[in-house]
Amino acid sequence: MALITGASRGIGAAIAKAYAAEGAHVIGVARTAGALEELDDRIKEQGGSATLVAMDLTDFGAIDDLGRQIFERWGKLDILVGNAAILGDLSPVGHIRPEVWQRAYDLNVTANYRLIRSMDSLLRRSDAGRALFVTSGAARSLPPYWALYASTKAALEAIAMAYAKETQKTNLRVNVVNPGPTRTDMRAAAFPGEDPSQLPPPEHIAETMIRLAEPDFTETGLWVAADAQTTAPAAPTKDESIH
Repeated sequence: MALITGASRGIGAAIAKAYAAEGAHVIGVARTAGALEELDDRIKEQGGSATLVAMDLTDFGAIDDLGRQIFERWGKLDILVGNAAILGDLSPVGHIRPEVWQRAYDLNVTANYRLIRSMDSLLRRSDAGRALFVTSGAARSLPPYWALYASTKAALEAIAMAYAKETQKTNLRVNVVNPGPTRTDMRAAAFPGEDPSQLPPPEHIAETMIRLAEPDFTETGLWVAADAQTTAPAAPTKDESIH
């Protein structure tokens, strides 16, 4: 049982299809019902199964209700993937619109805290619960004009790594994944002059996300996804700057 946010497109959809191909029942969460239905079609074509949840993750009460529904239907959750995020304004700090700032923090940070709050007990009921959060290199490089997005990802990393330490004596393992430059709509919005054909597709993160979700993978930390464009994709690489 794998819950993936932002599952209707890009990296989230790639992760959802990869987990479904491995036999997991996918709970796909996104705002757009139509795009979720397309994901469901792809999963069914490969013989998998999914439950679709069209919701706005900034409706925090809905996250609590989703946790209740998962408990009532399945009694546990094996994998949580916090992937949904928005870019927000790319501008000098003083020019960021307050409403855009709030929306980015609500979705990129607070929604993930609320997911942890609602899903923690369900993950602990699994024999090998796994919580994985998608970050960005911007959280470390801190490029100019990226204060909003970079700071939300830095906050997410801090929350996830604290959570990892809190759960280290349980069967639950928490990890953070940096997919690196990837051919997504968000990337295209951030770098409109970039040639997307030179970037790996979202599917390049699949191997890393599968490996980190396996019961025998018990490390925690910040990981850089393997690049599937290589002839023999490597295992995820740990970012040793996190201790």
